[in-house]
Amino acid sequence: MTRETDSIPLIARAQQHAEGSGTAILAADGRADYAGLLELSARAARVLLGERADLDGERVAFLVTPSLRHVATQWGIFRAGGVAVPLCVTHPAPELAHVLDDAKPTALVADREFEALARPLAEARSIRWITPSQLAAASARVGATRDLPRVDPSRPAMLIYTSGTTGKPKAAITTHAIFAAQLHSITQAWEIDARDHILHALPLHHLHGILNALGSILYAGATCELLPRFDAEIVWQRLAARSGITLFMGVPTMYDRLASHWDAVDESERERRTEALRALRLMVSGSAALPASMLERWRTISGHVLLERYGMTEIGMALGNPLHGERRAGSVGVPFPGVEARIVETPDTDTDTATDAAAGSGAVLDQGPGELQIRGPNVFAGYFEKAGATSASFTPDGWFRTGDIAVRERGYYRLLGRASVDILKTGGFKVSALEIEETLREHPSIAEVSVVGIPDSEWGERVAAAVVLRPGHSLELAPLRAWGKERLAPYKVPSILRVVSELPRNALGKVLKPELKKQFG
Repeated sequence: MTRETDSIPLIARAQQHAEGSGTAILAADGRADYAGLLELSARAARVLLGERADLDGERVAFLVTPSLRHVATQWGIFRAGGVAVPLCVTHPAPELAHVLDDAKPTALVADREFEALARPLAEARSIRWITPSQLAAASARVGATRDLPRVDPSRPAMLIYTSGTTGKPKAAITTHAIFAAQLHSITQAWEIDARDHILHALPLHHLHGILNALGSILYAGATCELLPRFDAEIVWQRLAARSGITLFMGVPTMYDRLASHWDAVDESERERRTEALRALRLMVSGSAALPASMLERWRTISGHVLLERYGMTEIGMALGNPLHGERRAGSVGVPFPGVEARIVETPDTDTDTATDAAAGSGAVLDQGPGELQIRGPNVFAGYFEKAGATSASFTPDGWFRTGDIAVRERGYYRLLGRASVDILKTGGFKVSALEIEETLREHPSIAEVSVVGIPDSEWGERVAAAVVLRPGHSLELAPLRAWGKERLAPYKVPSILRVVSELPRNALGKVLKPELKKQFG
């Protein structure tokens, strides 16, 4: 291994783990220990460099299915001095074009299955086209023994695009140092070490898959078993195989689909699957609010109380229910190690605030509602080529404005929703869409629901609910309102109902509320 790459914290950790024989990646396209992953990524770096000594921060986009070659590509970009720009493998051409136009990469690494989709986009922008097999074929002609550049930890490592749930996705800049701080915080909070083995079924263009389920595992020297995509039956097969898996991380829609598959099998198979799940050490949920009903349902199925946490592309993981201790339904817990959190009751000032320093700080204050703000070494370096948006996202004293409205109850944080889409103002009242959704999920006819505010000249906004019904059920507005008034304040009960076949969601299951609003006209 070359000494020069030791300055990248993740690579330096891998070099330490390479002294053992533990498996780093297990995937459909192969298995690699840490020494093998370092060798594969060094080959990729040398192909990317060609005759150059350093990519000097050039962006390299990659459209590669979750696999060993995906990880080798990501690390190869890091080690060549480039900035990794992961692309979503399910995005259509217009969304890929937005990222390519915004990030301005000089190269695009893509699996051959995406050639018809992505190669014309690359050629139209004079972007170098590379396949993972080319990256793996480094030889003497591209300097197979040449040292790789020294990459200072302060340099950008990745551009990760936000989910786009409230507007056009923006690229958040994560440096190697910031990435390392995020990884260190997660491995501390969840006590991840080399004995762990995660089953990874998340997308790898989003922070949840990149940071929590891949990066933290490799940072700790553990094993990451990568599935090319989420398939509920395949996940059950692997989890029930008792193959040493200790961790699983998912989004609420994944747990819902797994629960549906559990319901569909016979009683003996349910018992077998439940018993296998009890052997896991930890199961985590994030990226969207976890309904209390799903937390209880999954407890019944698995014996696990899902650990719900809160993070963003811009800040990594910030809050989480404790590994040891009470995990509260509807709560996102306390700050991760090294993270500071506060609620600002008047978002435009720094008054009426209380700061919670870190997990275990003992803070028990009740506070809010107000804007949740975060500070620490985990916070991103800014939005790529968007100085105005970056400046607007921070307070004068350096706190990141999450845009989420939260309360603190007995020391734990609870989210009320995004200020822009989940806090509705109707008839002079401020109401939480998430609170209304949680109540409506209890209705016997409703399988899925999302609540938005529709502009109205009389009320300011009207509460509108889009629902997916359970098979064989129907629902009208009048009986829904009668049911709702028994459980909610009258001004919180939906006055508009739309029955839909599915809710518009992104790759991680988050409802795209701006798109949903358009459906109401």
